[in-house]
Amino acid sequence: MREYSPDLTPPWKRPRAVPEVPADPELVVEVAGADFCGAVVACEAGTVTLEDRFGKRRVFPLEPAGFLLDGRAVTLVRPARGRGGAGGPGGPGGHGAGPARTASGSIAVPGARARVARAGRIYVEGRHDAELVERVWGDDLRIEGVVVEYLEGVDDLPAIVADFGPAPDARLGILVDHLVPGSKESRIAAAVTSPDVLVVGHPYVDVWQAVKPSALGIAAWPVVPPGQDWKTGVCRALGWPPNTGAAWARILSRVTSYRDLEPALLGRVEELIDFVTAP
Repeated sequence: MREYSPDLTPPWKRPRAVPEVPADPELVVEVAGADFCGAVVACEAGTVTLEDRFGKRRVFPLEPAGFLLDGRAVTLVRPARGRGGAGGPGGPGGHGAGPARTASGSIAVPGARARVARAGRIYVEGRHDAELVERVWGDDLRIEGVVVEYLEGVDDLPAIVADFGPAPDARLGILVDHLVPGSKESRIAAAVTSPDVLVVGHPYVDVWQAVKPSALGIAAWPVVPPGQDWKTGVCRALGWPPNTGAAWARILSRVTSYRDLEPALLGRVEELIDFVTAP
């Protein structure tokens, strides 16, 4: 006679086994039930530490089915010895087993075609701002169909916004340099009141300062006395030729990912992308 399994539950009603995945360094996962996605930076007995694209780290318990990998529930387990820990292969600076990521920290989509440009836009102040955003977020922007344009200053921002004609299906995001309380830029930004426009900014005199000094091999950005051209003063203090174009090319060449930028800029650009792509 034919032998049957003692479990008579139909296959489609049986609980699916949740695969176990080694928590190798750089593996990117989402936390089930929590608004957090990050790469594994450490895994110890009973916990895993994740780091998101802004450099923020959080520790989570290694619970069954506690994480999502490519949208599917998984159970993270400690990697076998020799699979790459801190300082070993696969650790920080090594070769991770996770999916490839873009320069902004997003999961890369191999072979993805650029989306047709949205009606919405992101405006930045100058060419250097636009080039820096392209360097780090270019892949994400092409997939989302977001075009970045530069303004050469924001003195006429209210008129520029009115000329654009923002609407719910054509939102406008604007990134402003030196947006701090009491500055000229803050007063100009306050004059823009449309609900379909988001004006955000970083605290730096120029977007150059949004690049971490460590990426350039310097201890800190020089302090330029008031009354001097800031970029020229930086070149002089660092012993660079007085050519701001060449200096910027040098700075930009050192930026390879979001890790080379200050969080004060990272968060603002991500905020603008979310705003212009929201349904």
